[in-house]
Order: sequence, then structure tokens, then C-alpha cells
Amino acid sequence: MYKKLITIMSSLALGVTCLTGCTPKVEDNTTEEKKLDKVTIAEVTHSVFYAPQYAAITEGFFEEEGIEIDLLNTQGADKTMAALISGEAQVGLMGPEASIYIFNQGSEDYAVNFAQLTKRDGSFLVGREKNDNFSYDDLKGSEILGGRKGGVPLMTFEYVLKQNGLKVSENSTDGDVNVRTDVQFSTMTGAFAGGEADYTTAFEPTATQMEKEGSGYVVTSIGADSGEIPYTAYSTTKTFMNDNKDLVQRFTNAVYKGQQWVETASSEEIAKSMQPFFEDISLEDLVSVVDRYRSIDAWCSDPTLTEEALNKLMDVMTEAGELDKKPAYDSIVTTEFAESAISNSK
Repeated sequence: MYKKLITIMSSLALGVTCLTGCTPKVEDNTTEEKKLDKVTIAEVTHSVFYAPQYAAITEGFFEEEGIEIDLLNTQGADKTMAALISGEAQVGLMGPEASIYIFNQGSEDYAVNFAQLTKRDGSFLVGREKNDNFSYDDLKGSEILGGRKGGVPLMTFEYVLKQNGLKVSENSTDGDVNVRTDVQFSTMTGAFAGGEADYTTAFEPTATQMEKEGSGYVVTSIGADSGEIPYTAYSTTKTFMNDNKDLVQRFTNAVYKGQQWVETASSEEIAKSMQPFFEDISLEDLVSVVDRYRSIDAWCSDPTLTEEALNKLMDVMTEAGELDKKPAYDSIVTTEFAESAISNSK
């Protein structure tokens, strides 16, 4: 279903591209003070999980590189990819699995990943009761809202379940656990609060808000249990990258500065840096969220997406039955910009 949806969205987007011509170079946005290149980032979701990105914006690292950022929340990797291919966005922030699907479909102007942002699953398993001694055996016989079929959150979660010896079923009762994929990601929390399922997966700050409301309690971190995986990365089309190498390099420089800043800043400093993007969340809750993501080592310290990491992701996708062919690492990943950003900062 996920791959089929990406095909449909990509076809629509490619149609727009054909009508408007090839992806143009980004036009300069000139102001009296400084000349900035405007770059639109299509985010797969708007989440505090992406703290280094928001820090890079508020701490002025993108501006230092001559870039003005505009954020577009797409609510889905398929929609993020469509925005990227159509030229609505110049950069996509999503799981690398989307670029794998597009490459395998034979798209000429496919997406290339150039900077990794997060290195673990950012979701947490939420139950209806507190459980300080949680074991995956506790899930036997339960129903869980798992997310969208074909997406990295669901694939990673099912990978963890299988690693813990559980047989997974979807929309049935013939396994140890019934992982449902029929509830949209954006409505999972509401469905769970309304009484559906025994467990759900949730990102921050949703998990913290559920605990404050008493509607659910975090029992484990899926990211901590799955190990490192290239969960979220920046990508752009091959054409845009070839036509705007300097801009992609400056963009990567800013991301790396954000990653390095988050490495050394206090949780309160990071929370304050993110707050302009999450004004409806208290500073206290943001600090708690930062602490929780720091505790599982969620963020990359540099933007390099390694071959080993990509292979781990493709193994997870293969085990989930979502990948028939593994593209070559060099086809969908470049470390050119990450290596230069790291080298030039020394």
C-alpha cells in the first residue's frame, strides 16, 4: 500500500514537473541587510525529534551559511517525496526508505540522501498503565496501533518484536501480538485515548503529553531496543543537487553546526532553542523531551550516512517484506557534503 501510494504521489508530482520544466536553481532572496537563498524543507512530520534542525535555525547557523529556511509539514514520507519531486520543496526530511522505493521504481530524477539527522527510532511504546518492569512478553495477546504499513516506524517496531521472539500479525489474531496498520499516524493518539487497542506507539512530545493527561504511559523506547538505524535524513533530487552543489554544501554545514551545538548545549538551552517552533508546549515539557531523547542517544553528532547504517535499514525493510531489491549505496547516498562540512569545521 505504501509503495503504491508513493508511486501515485510521485506520478502526480512528476506531472507537475513536466508542466513547469526542470527544477530551477533556487532564486536569491535579497534583503537590504543580507542576501539569503530560500530553501523549503518538507518535513515528514513536525517533531521535537528533529531538535538539531530547529537549533540550526534559531541559533542562526543557516543564516550564517546564507540560507533562509521555510518549513513545510507534509505528514507522511510519500507526501514529502511528492513535494520534493514536484519542486514544491528543495530538500526533504524523511526516512531514507522513501528514496529507496523511488529509486527502485526507476525514476530518473530520484532522491539522493546527503545528510543524516537522527540515528534511532524516535517513537516510544505507550501502554494504558505504568509498568516499570516492562518485558516484551507482556505484549502477548495484545492489540497495538503500529502506524502506516511500509513506513520505518512500523517496520522498526515489528523488527524489535520479532527480535524479542514474538510472532506478529496484522489485522488478525493468528500471532502473539496483533499490530494494526489501519489507523493513520496522525490519529493514533486519539484512537488510543478513545479506547482502541492495548498499546500504541508515539513520538515526543505526544508521549509526554499522554503521561501528563493520564491517557497512557511510556513502557519502553523502541529506538533504544532496535539499535542504531538511519531513521531520518535530508535528501534532494539528483538534478537539484547537481545544479546547486554550493547551496547543498552550505545547507549541510548548517546542519552539522546544529548537531555539534546540540552535543554540548544543556537540555534547557536546547528546549529554549526549539520553543519558537513548539509554542504550545511548556519549556518544562520540552526539557523532559530533550532528556528522554538524549537518554537513548537519538541524534547524530555529524551528518554522515554510512553504508553500514543503510544496510541495517534495508535488512529491516527486507524482513518486513517491503524490499525486493537493494539499491547500491552510492546510488542513493552521497557523503561528499558531510565530509566537507566536518573537514572545514576543524
